[in-house]
Amino acid sequence: MAVELSFSKEIENIMYASHGKPIKDCLQCGTCSGSCPAVEFMDNSPREIIGLISADFKKEVLASNTYWTCASCYHCSVRCPAGIDIADMMYALKRYSMWKGEFQEGLIGPEFSESFVKMIVNSGRSFEPLLAATYLPKFSARDIVQEGLMATGLVLSGKMPLLPKKVKRLKNLQRMVRRIIPIGETK
Repeated sequence: MAVELSFSKEIENIMYASHGKPIKDCLQCGTCSGSCPAVEFMDNSPREIIGLISADFKKEVLASNTYWTCASCYHCSVRCPAGIDIADMMYALKRYSMWKGEFQEGLIGPEFSESFVKMIVNSGRSFEPLLAATYLPKFSARDIVQEGLMATGLVLSGKMPLLPKKVKRLKNLQRMVRRIIPIGETK
C-alpha cells in the first residue's frame, strides 16, 4: 500500500536529492528575507515560504511568485544560521511546480524554463534568439526593437551565431535527460 507524502516531505525529498539541509531545521529568524535583494517583488518572503511549506500549505506556495522571483544570488543560503540552502529550495519549488503544472498564471519563468529545457533537449545547447521568443511578446514594441538591435550587433560582431549548433551524440543526451526530467518526445 503506497503512502501519500505530505507537501513538506515532497519538497524535503527533492532537496535531499541535491544534498540540501532540510527546511524543518529553519529557525524562522528572517535572515533569508532580510538578505534577499528581490524580496520586495515577492508575494511571500523566503521565510514565509518555508513556513507555508512546513505547514503543508501546498496551494498557497504554488500560487506564489516567490520562487520564480528569486535572483539566485545565494545571499540567503550563505547567511542562513541553520545552514539551509534556501536557493536550492527555490529551485526545488520551480521543478516541483513545473512537474505538477501548478504555478501562478502570467509568470514568464515557467514558460521560459520549459522553452529552455526543450531547446537543450532538441539541440544540446542554449541559443539565446530562440529563448527570446519566449518572453519578447510580453515587452513593448520599443523593447523588442532594442533587443533586435542588440542581437544584430552580437551576430555582426561574431559574438552570437546566426544558427544554433547541435552537440555530438545528441540522442545520448536526450536519453539521459529523459531519465531525470519528465519530458515528451523531441522533434
